[in-house]
Amino acid sequence: MDATAVAAARGLAAGAVVRREAVLLPALFGGFQAGMAAVGWLAGRWFGAAMERWDHWIAFGLLLLVGGKMIVEAVRGDDDEGAPDGDLWTLLGLALATSIDAAAAGITLPLLAAPPALALATIGVITAALTLVGVAVGARAGRHFGSRLEIVGGLVLVGLAIKILIEGLA
Repeated sequence: MDATAVAAARGLAAGAVVRREAVLLPALFGGFQAGMAAVGWLAGRWFGAAMERWDHWIAFGLLLLVGGKMIVEAVRGDDDEGAPDGDLWTLLGLALATSIDAAAAGITLPLLAAPPALALATIGVITAALTLVGVAVGARAGRHFGSRLEIVGGLVLVGLAIKILIEGLA
């Protein structure tokens, strides 16, 4: 759901589905979710405790930076026709930020009755599908309500960052 919220925020900021992001975000978010769950599954006991100690701080920092940047650009009017900064590094950072907790969750994969490969594929496909829906819904709302929704998108990312940090500290 974090990936869906971030994708919707990206769509809001663009005001229209940016084809590149409509392809890249689902691929990156789905791939990172499945990949990080695989890392958690493989790393297991050795890396699991360290991951749980730091995952929320890393996700918090990355989402706060991207969300804050979106807000600042919207207030300053620094955007290029409402399109968010969609460089590959930004998209990779968002994919990483939304998937770090999947590594910690991946530690539990051996407890499932399903084969790990099936579980990982399911995680990736569902995340990709929900990301695509998030981008499309966000873009439609952005077209309907105007470019000021970039601020809303940035606030969603900041709020998500705070939520992840609070949950991680609890």
